[in-house]
Formats: sequence, C-alpha cells, structure tokens
Amino acid sequence: MSEPRLKHFGWGREGSGLTPAEEATVLRRAEQQFGPPAEPEVKPPRLADIKLAPPRLNVPASLPFCSTEHYDRAAHTYGKAFPEYTRGLNGDYAGAPDVVAYPRNEDDIVAVLDWAGGAQASVTPFGGGSSVVGGVEPKRDGARYRAAVTVDLRDLGRVLEVDKTSRAARIEAGAFGPALEGELKPHGLTLRHFPQSFECSTLGGWIATRSGGHFATLYTHIDDLVESLRVVTPKGILETRRLPGSGAGPSPDRLMIGSEGILGIITQAWMRLQDRPKFRGGGAVHFPSFFAAGKALRAVAQAGLFPANCRILDPQEAFNTGASDGRSAVMVLAFESGDHPVEAWLTRALECCADHGGKPEQADRADALREGAAGAWRNAFIRMPFARERLIQRGLIGDTFETAITWERFEHFHDMVKAATERAIREATGRAGQVTCRCTHVYPDGPAPYFTFHAAGRHGELSAQWHAIKSAGLDAVIANGGTVTHHHAVGRDHRPWYDRQRPPLFAAALKAAKAALDPQGLLNPGVLIDP
Repeated sequence: MSEPRLKHFGWGREGSGLTPAEEATVLRRAEQQFGPPAEPEVKPPRLADIKLAPPRLNVPASLPFCSTEHYDRAAHTYGKAFPEYTRGLNGDYAGAPDVVAYPRNEDDIVAVLDWAGGAQASVTPFGGGSSVVGGVEPKRDGARYRAAVTVDLRDLGRVLEVDKTSRAARIEAGAFGPALEGELKPHGLTLRHFPQSFECSTLGGWIATRSGGHFATLYTHIDDLVESLRVVTPKGILETRRLPGSGAGPSPDRLMIGSEGILGIITQAWMRLQDRPKFRGGGAVHFPSFFAAGKALRAVAQAGLFPANCRILDPQEAFNTGASDGRSAVMVLAFESGDHPVEAWLTRALECCADHGGKPEQADRADALREGAAGAWRNAFIRMPFARERLIQRGLIGDTFETAITWERFEHFHDMVKAATERAIREATGRAGQVTCRCTHVYPDGPAPYFTFHAAGRHGELSAQWHAIKSAGLDAVIANGGTVTHHHAVGRDHRPWYDRQRPPLFAAALKAAKAALDPQGLLNPGVLIDP
C-alpha cells in the first residue's frame, strides 16, 4: 500500500500532525512563555485555494513522467525553512516550479537535463523536501532562467543489491528512510542513519546535504557511511569506485557529498551497513549545570567509548522537552551493539559523568532509553517539527541553528552566541524571547552546539523578524570561530555566512568544478555558489 503523499504545507505526510493532547501541551507552554496569543491565528491555505501562474513550459510528449498538475507544483514550491513557511502560510506560491519530473531511471534524468538546458530552465533536485535552509526552492529570474523544473526522485527508491559479506548495499537515491530500513531488515542489516527528518527524507538528500544522523559519536555524518556514488551531471554520468578506503588523490565522493545538488543528481550509492543492534543500554543523567554536563561530554568523547547517543540539554531545553523540571541539565546516553553486551562501556561513561556531578536516573537500563527523561526527550525531538508548524500559525517564531566548536572555546562561544541571539529577539520583537542549547553530536576535539530560539512575532513581519534574529546568531557564530552549519546544510539561507567561512581559493575551485560539470549553471542556482 502506498503511503499518503507529502503535505503541500507543513511537515510530513497528509493526515499527520500533533494529537489533540500534544497540541494542548504545545499551546499551553507557549502561553506560559509569552502569555495569551497576541496575534490572530492564521490557517494555512487549502490546496484548492492556492493560485499558481500557468506553466511557462510545454512538456514534450517524449517526457511522459513530467507533471504540471496543481498538487505537484504546489507541493514542490518550498522546503521547511521558516521563511518558506511564512510565505506558504500567506498563500504565496508564486515561486512554484513550472514542471515536476518524476524520473523512472537515469535515462529520464538525462532527458530532463537536456530538455531544461534547451528551454533555459533551472533544475532543482528534490528528495523529501525537508530542507530547513532554503535548499529546494525553485529559482527563475526571467533572464538567465525563464522557467523552473524540479526533479523528484521518489520513483528511484529501491535497494538494488545487498553485499552481506562486506556489509554494504547499493541503494537508489530516492529511498525514504523507513522504506530503506524495511528492505534491509530481512538481511539483519541497517544503515542506522536516523536524522530528525528520517520519515520524510531520502538517501540522496542525506548525501547531498551531509546529513547528521542517529549516532552522536563516530558515525555522525552520512559521509562516514558512503562507499561509492553514481551521479548524473549535465556533462555525463560520474561513478566512483567501490572501496573501503583510498589514498588516490582528492576523493570524488567527497566532492559530491555536501554538494547540495549544484554539481549533479545523485542516483545511487553503495552504503556501508551494520548488523542490527542486539544489545542496548543507557538512559538519562542529570547535571547541576549545562557546562558541567559539557565537561562530562568531553570526558566521554575523549575516553573513546563511542556511545550511539550522547547529547546534552541545557536546563530550559530539558524542561521544554519534558526531560527535567528545569533545574538540571540532562545528558541522554545510549550504547548499542550488534555483537557484544555494552554494560562495560556504559559503566565507564557513567563514571565519567559522576566525575562532573552527573547523577543517573534510577531506572531499569533496558527500559530507560524509552522512558523517563530519555524517552521524553526522544518523543519531543521526533514531534518538534509538527509543533513548529502549529505555532507559526499563532505568530510565534521558532527556529534553530547548529554549529561546531573546539572544546577550549566552547563555553565562551556558547555565551556569546546565546547573548547575541537573545539581544536580537528583543530588538526585533520588542520583548524577551527564549534561547536554549543542546549539543547533538560530540567529537574528541569539540561538540556540536544546537541553538533553538522562540519569540513572539507579528504576522506580516515574521520573515523579517526571523531574519534579524537568525542573522545575529550566525554573525556571532562566525565571529567566534564556529561553522555556519554542522549538519543542516547551506542552502540559500546560510549563503552569506558560508561565503565568509570558506577560503576564497576554495570558492574559486568550487566554481571551476561547477563550470566543468554544469556549464550552463542549470542545477540549483544560488546554492553554495552563484552560477
């Protein structure tokens, strides 16, 4: 049975959203923070009420897999970035693609690229549309691009081959997370890459954006799991050799991983797999402060224990997710293995936590990962995108940005970024908001802080207010030595700060690669570099 289609507005598939109980909790907490709603509630437009300009292209009969249907164009207009939500909420779908292609094979992709080049159309690769940084919005400017085509890879979603000996599989790029795992399960294998968008995102999207997944240590990014790639570019097909490792010059895989659709359309990948976990242990550990939890996080990372999950939440973040009463910071700690019991690793990690004032919850370790503070955090983490979709309708601004920094700068960095964001909220909205932090991934040399901000905005000004707040936060990130993104990608929203972060000579090299692979500048213009 086929799954419901993706929503034209909001997170997930049609029919999905907060339960009445979840919605009541979300709205109650918003009122506790900001008082009764100051803005009238704005409902998103119904699909039938969305006005779209006529397509600027006529699809030739030789491309029967292309669509100009109303739903297809509306549902591919935006990703899930906050300013995209605000425009969608206001019924602004002027940027809808003219045509949406659903290729059935690589030949279809080649045909679309050839046609688009002749028609002066930009081409936007599309997986699940879960980009939160403006990475999938079609672009046209009337001069260079007179039309826009989106290429949705949902019909290229199979696991084509499994090599159990080497623990790898050849998988098509349009495979959604649940379907991919479902096909691997009978083989006793798993990719074990679970980004927050797992149910609504695809393998190709994970690779193109250097997605961060389930593992907070060791296998933090999809980079670590890619064995080889196959990519259709406007100049031909690029396929890399399948190897466990190589020292033969700069890696062509690494050029494509994180390329965000500007160099080619990823169609297949050989991915490194793992045995499905049989042994698990962990739970939540409470700390007197966020920085005490940070010291424990560093101790665990530098001990080489490599927990599957090792994330810390500041007291307010822990309260917001139901993981604590707001008086303690929380570490969510988990070990898993398909080969051996994990008690020894867990015991040593808890010793590291105790050295810094950490106190584990009194819970049975087999159940603690899904109950107590760890379970509360996990559920809130998965459901958060639905809450964001609901709160914006009440004029509330909620967004995140994530970064990474080395340990010796962490505490000062955290304070500077948080203060800058709080100050920007007051300046943009005229009242105090809330900025919280968690660390989602951890390395021996530093953590990946993930900031969340909430503010009471005003309809009609939400996008400008959001931009002022997030810009201030990212200005502080770059000024204090962090990265503009740890795992959410660059897209168009992060371009100004990415331009400041990357070395100028590397920008020139990337432009040269773009010119070699996509000489007409068809693919995802404005992302990473300008055509």
